[in-house]
Amino acid sequence: MGEPVCAIVGVGPGLGLALARRFAERYALALIARNQQFLASVATQVAGAGRRAIAVEADLTDAGQIERAFSRIRAELGAPEVTIYNAAARSFGRLMETKPSTFETTWRVTAFGAFLCSQQVVPDMTKAGRGSILVTGATAGIKPFATSAAFGPAKFAMRGLAQVMARDLGPAGIHVAYINIDGPIDNPRTRERVPQANDEDLLKPAAIADVYWHLAHQERSAWTQELDVRPYREKF
Repeated sequence: MGEPVCAIVGVGPGLGLALARRFAERYALALIARNQQFLASVATQVAGAGRRAIAVEADLTDAGQIERAFSRIRAELGAPEVTIYNAAARSFGRLMETKPSTFETTWRVTAFGAFLCSQQVVPDMTKAGRGSILVTGATAGIKPFATSAAFGPAKFAMRGLAQVMARDLGPAGIHVAYINIDGPIDNPRTRERVPQANDEDLLKPAAIADVYWHLAHQERSAWTQELDVRPYREKF
């Protein structure tokens, strides 16, 4: 099959799309999410740039669907050398405003999905002696707001998983990194929710994608396990 493979889990019109465009410069892409129509449009863009790409629809809370998704990826493209887990369920609400079902679903999409996807790619990476797993974090995984009763614990779990995997898999040549997105990303949803935001207040998806590219290709004598990215005007 020739070219290396990058699997991007969670592809939307913001960071996911930017990651697809950036990694299409060198990789065949497996694009995984629930919105098949949007995935197909991104795959078409990538193909227009001369790279192979497949759109793989999957519910990230379903172990069987994830297993079938990665079986297809291995059959059609090959084993992923880079896997980016960019999926999350961003729910807002204080403790007493949050339904148990919302808490569980947020954890399943955010942390459980990352666990399942990592289990799918690690055996091939271990056999190859190399690979990168990059996990999209958030402010809520380090300093959650009171309105993150579901999202904060889910991101804490994801961050803990990334730390465990980094210690476990690093000696096998697999680089695991958690990227703390500490600020709002410039995408259609953010613009709708915060219409008064200035360009300088928002993280640019293409700039974040450059950070992921750097992490995926770091020399192994100087790996980064956690990294913060934020607009220069963001308070922290």
